[in-house]
Amino acid sequence: HNVRELARIAEGAELCVVVKADGYGHGAVEVSRSALGAGATRLAVAQVAEGVQLREAGIEAPILLLSEPPAEDLRAAWANDLTPTLYHLEAVATAQQVVGAGPSGDLTAGPEPWPVLVKVDTGMHRVGAKPDEVERVVGEVEEAPGLELEGLFTPLAVADEPSRPETAAQLVASRRVVSRLAGHGIQPRILHAANSAALLAHPNSRLDMVRAGIAAYGIPPGPQVADMVDLRPAMSVHSVVTHVHVATAGSGVSYGLTHTFDVDTIVAVVPVGYADGIRRD
Repeated sequence: HNVRELARIAEGAELCVVVKADGYGHGAVEVSRSALGAGATRLAVAQVAEGVQLREAGIEAPILLLSEPPAEDLRAAWANDLTPTLYHLEAVATAQQVVGAGPSGDLTAGPEPWPVLVKVDTGMHRVGAKPDEVERVVGEVEEAPGLELEGLFTPLAVADEPSRPETAAQLVASRRVVSRLAGHGIQPRILHAANSAALLAHPNSRLDMVRAGIAAYGIPPGPQVADMVDLRPAMSVHSVVTHVHVATAGSGVSYGLTHTFDVDTIVAVVPVGYADGIRRD
């Protein structure tokens, strides 16, 4: 249901569902199959091992690695047809070496180009090539015979707060990068910027593809965008009562004794806690 709703709002842009961290704890393989069946066309993960797990489960859809893999993981990424994100020149060179060496380590003739994406840091200041570095990184990808520039993307830092001006500024910075590349005759096939919040609150960020993470699981990406789409939580948590006793007036309960009972009170103990994601307070 959630993926269908998000695909409808995307209005023609491809929908990439993020299934990192075992599908946010929901089960990456199960989520991937459900998402692809409901209208998603691509998947995204954080680590090469996560993508390998999906391939071993028989999932054939394109899988994007959201951050640049460590050099030692690039061969596994290529062997499993994962789409890497690159933003360092050294990583571009290593990726080219991986393709040139082939699966056995021997040089191969005429391998299929490996599609890669370049990530641009337009203001989130976490990972990605700076805008003034992008042309050089993209140029190296374009010149590498074993690589193919499939796309360009940027993360948006505050899309879940629609009134803040930084999102518009990031999109402007992204368009400037694309314009400069076009001046060199380079036009990436896929441009994307929108996360779950931007998909809902910033229509001009949808571009060619959107990346939906938390919203696909039925959780609004922020309180200010919660009413923009009909989401249904994909997970519910169930437990049982394992102990019942009477707490006398004036006594406290559990760690911190943060609640004191005014009268004698029946207390039921449910075995679920902060290790399961339940806040102590």
